[in-house]
Amino acid sequence: MEVHRTGLPGIGLRHEFVTERGRRVGVVSHRTGRREVVIYDRQDPDTAAVTLTLSAEEADGMAELLASARVVERIGELHRQVEGLVTEQIPIVAGSPYPGRALGDTRARTRTGASIVAVVRGNEVVASPRPDFVFQAGDVVVVVGTADGTAAVAELLARG
Repeated sequence: MEVHRTGLPGIGLRHEFVTERGRRVGVVSHRTGRREVVIYDRQDPDTAAVTLTLSAEEADGMAELLASARVVERIGELHRQVEGLVTEQIPIVAGSPYPGRALGDTRARTRTGASIVAVVRGNEVVASPRPDFVFQAGDVVVVVGTADGTAAVAELLARG
């Protein structure tokens, strides 16, 4: 997909692309953090048919929703491409030493060779959580690696 970027003096940036179905879509990123998603009119490409204005928080939420779905798709692709790669969903249980502690404290990748690629908290998915992400009891950690590596992460998250 080709994305065109245009500076908007005094406003911010506009990114535009054409969908597979031929619809021209733009995202205007204002300096304030506000975003406008614009779907242009089919007959007049300079006229907006629909404009959706999002606050900075709403834009972040939408980006997270869209990115999370792609992470799951990419993991599925990796499973088909790489023999021996598995994905496990491991809950952070009440007896675990990690509720209230940061992901970086686990040193999971260094200790097991497996990677924590997402955390599911209720209806929210945090894709590619940062080392400072703080776990809560009930979180479900998505781990990718070998069967041995993901089992070692499960053990680590359960007992420390």
